[in-house]
Parts: sequence; structure tokens; C-alpha cells
Amino acid sequence: MIIGNKNFDTKNNVYIMGILNVTPDSFSDGGKYNSLDSALFQAESMINNGASIIDIGGESTRPGYTKISDDEEVERVLPVIEKIRANFDTTISLDTYKSGVIKQVGSKIDLVNDIWGLKYDGTMADQIAKFDLACCLMHNRKEADYSDFWSDYMNDMRECIQMAKDAGIDKNKIMLDGGVGFQKTYEQNLMVINRTEELCSFGYPVLIATSKKSVIGAVTDRTVDQRTAGTIATSVIGILKGGSFLRVHDVAENLDAIKICKSVLEEKKWIQSK
Repeated sequence: MIIGNKNFDTKNNVYIMGILNVTPDSFSDGGKYNSLDSALFQAESMINNGASIIDIGGESTRPGYTKISDDEEVERVLPVIEKIRANFDTTISLDTYKSGVIKQVGSKIDLVNDIWGLKYDGTMADQIAKFDLACCLMHNRKEADYSDFWSDYMNDMRECIQMAKDAGIDKNKIMLDGGVGFQKTYEQNLMVINRTEELCSFGYPVLIATSKKSVIGAVTDRTVDQRTAGTIATSVIGILKGGSFLRVHDVAENLDAIKICKSVLEEKKWIQSK
């Protein structure tokens, strides 16, 4: 997969996308990194611990989140994007679903992580294509109204992929995200994790994005700050079922999980290619 000026070997490697929320209200780390210095230090820490992509979010998308304007979102993320770009040779992702934000920062990022899979904003796909960006298409719905969950889910993903193709987004610049935690019941979230290989069957790299989410809390009865081990378990499952990227808060611990999984599967010490 091509993201920015880097080619990610998703057939042989698993890469980490480190989460950097520059928000006051994100469910796991709201308020921790919404100053420029703290955001930059956290980005540096994640890069040093093995993150290949830094995913910057300027608006919380937790349940019951407060939507902010395009301009406010840009004001939050743009200084962080520019500082990271100036100081580190890393791949920058922006977690947004708004084409108005991309219009202002598209030239400064490498990837758009869209939690609506291009379906919220009718011009998002065109903006991504215009800036020749990579994109992550996540499964989501306005309401959890399914006739047959898995059939509807797979059809939803087909629609997202077709929207990207119709806009002219290069096939080698698309990844998919199963959308754990978004408009799904507890059982449906478990199904999405368990059937990762079926999402992989579309032929695009798949992002495992379960870090510290409520489904892990429901299984383990752990608070958000105690869900690292549960997250690693889902990361391992995702890797074994064909996932190519892990979107996580705890970079070093998940990189260890990747190293063990890949070493066992290949029966030799695994070293990630750059």
C-alpha cells in the first residue's frame, strides 16, 4: 500500500498507527495531548516505540461526542501536523470525515482516516482524490438497523470501496477498518473482530482498530486505562486473521505482539522492513 512517499509491504509486515488525539474529550486520552508541546512529545514517543503512522484526531468520535466546526478542527490539528512534519520523517494520518477540513490541510498529510467510509460527506472522496491521498474506509451507519447483520455489513463495505473507485482513488491507496464500536451491538463487535479474514477478502489491507474500546471493557470488566492487555489480545487475533495495520494507544506493547506473532508464524525472528 502506498501512503505518502512510503510503500507499506502489507503482504509481509504489520504496521502500527499510533493514536494522537488533540482533543479535550476523547474517551481514552482526552485533554492529555491538546497542547502543542505535549502532542509533539507523544508523537516522538510513539515513533521511537515503533509507530509507522501517526493518526491525528481533532474531534472526538466517542459515543455522544460534540461535533465541532471545520475551522475549529483545523485550528486544533494544523499546528500539530506542521510540527510533526517539520521534526519527524513519519507518515501522517488525519482522523476526519469532513471534506472542508481536507480542503485546508490535504497538502500537509498522507492519509485520511474516515470513520464514515466516505458516506457522511458527499465530496470527501473527491477531495481525497484531488490531493492524491491514501484513505482508510471504516464501516459505520447512522443507525444500527440491520436486516441480516453480516450481509448488510459486507454490502456497506462494498459501497464504500465503490465510492472510492468512482472518485478515482488509487486501489493501492485504500485500507479498510471494520468499525468496531460504531453502531454495533456487543455481539456484532465480536463478530467483526472474529471474521477479520472476510474483510481481508476484498483484497485491501485491513486496519485493526479496537484499542481500549468498550467491547474490551465489556469482556474484561476493566476501565479504559486498564484495557491494554485486552487490546493486545484483539491485536493478536487481527494479525492471525490477516490484518496489516494496528491502530493503538500503546505502541511498544503492541509492537511486541506483532514481533511474537510474525516470528511464530514464520518460525524465525521477525524484523519489520522499513
